[in-house]
Amino acid sequence: MLMARVHIRRGKARGMAGGMAVSLRTVAHGGGSVILARCIGSASLPTSSTCHPGSAQCAAMAAETAPCARMDPSDAPAAGSGPIVLVTDAWHPQVNGVVQTWTYMARELAALGHELLVIHPGGSRGVRAPGEPDVFLSTEPARHLARSLGDIVPRSLHIATEGPLGWAARALAKRRRWRFTTSYHTRFPDYLKARFGIPVMLTTAVLRRFHRRARAVLVPTEALRGELLRDGYLRLRLWGRGVDGERFRPGARDRLDLPRPILIYVGRVAPEKNLAAFLEMSHPGSRVVIGDGPEYARLRARHPEVHWLGRINHVELPAYYDAADVFVFPSRTDTFGLVMLEAMACGCPVAAFPVAGPLSAVTPGVSGVLDEDLARACSGALLLDRERVRAEALKRSWRRIAEDLVASFVPAVRPTRCGGSARVAARRKFA
Repeated sequence: MLMARVHIRRGKARGMAGGMAVSLRTVAHGGGSVILARCIGSASLPTSSTCHPGSAQCAAMAAETAPCARMDPSDAPAAGSGPIVLVTDAWHPQVNGVVQTWTYMARELAALGHELLVIHPGGSRGVRAPGEPDVFLSTEPARHLARSLGDIVPRSLHIATEGPLGWAARALAKRRRWRFTTSYHTRFPDYLKARFGIPVMLTTAVLRRFHRRARAVLVPTEALRGELLRDGYLRLRLWGRGVDGERFRPGARDRLDLPRPILIYVGRVAPEKNLAAFLEMSHPGSRVVIGDGPEYARLRARHPEVHWLGRINHVELPAYYDAADVFVFPSRTDTFGLVMLEAMACGCPVAAFPVAGPLSAVTPGVSGVLDEDLARACSGALLLDRERVRAEALKRSWRRIAEDLVASFVPAVRPTRCGGSARVAARRKFA
């Protein structure tokens, strides 16, 4: 059995989402403590325990480069003493696509033999984000980051989010001359405009500055890459999304005892999700909403005819996807939308607008229907073959996504031609 280690730096241990059981133990490390997580994934994947970084397979994958982010050969990750370090402001107990993506990446990187240290706001002082009680933001990001890293020099550094910890990691990397990669998960300019009226141009300028020093900026779709290129972003590299086909698979369709067709939405209930387009469209059958968010109470009071189920554990979602006839995705701003792949893997076709996220996840006429008339898209999706819908989803695996991720990493410390870091080479020269 392949063994791997995942470090999760935080103050209090919580279980991972996505149906993963987590066994935790604390050990001394670098004057502090590290929580070692034994992540138990689905039956189709190996479990994890102890790890060895820097496999030959990793070096081979790192040599690959995408046409949209051609890198210098010296950027290929090299075996080092430190782990891959992931810095993210989004982590459990948050429920969103960012957290789900990195939860799966932690599992897959462990299975591939890589050592991963996850640094997130847990264990630091902080505040709850306005209107988002699940979102905890560190108010001492630099101190928390330094305390979590200790004397570790990352093998590779990836900054996943543009929050307080992300900015602190960027500043630390600049001071220590570490190279790093970033990822663009969320259209914050659109979200902040919808919620608080902040001008899109202002937020875009701030985010462009954040990502400017990254050796690669990972984006989930070609459409988003094109938009960011027009906004002046540099070194953009495609990094897609996958689905767990073992967990999300067809099953009994009896979880929802409602008049058919059953149209379902799963996701956050927030202004940027454009949920009104789903709730107000004219279509026969039953409508079901699973999820929570700042708009939940208002929309539930306004649409009592809709079945509001609130937040449901991720491991229970397959039964609801199975029971539904169509999965409706009304968002126009999501960068991707993992829930679409999960629904499709259960055989449930998607109805959505023909915008960036759905265009990258859905094969029109096969796994879903995209139309500016959402009701018409639902009617068309009802005619699709559920077996073909699932087959399309299974073309995207998390293992391949993890391999692409590893190939995008760069060494935090630039290696010399002889394989060591420039700093080590200098010490040897003048010793």
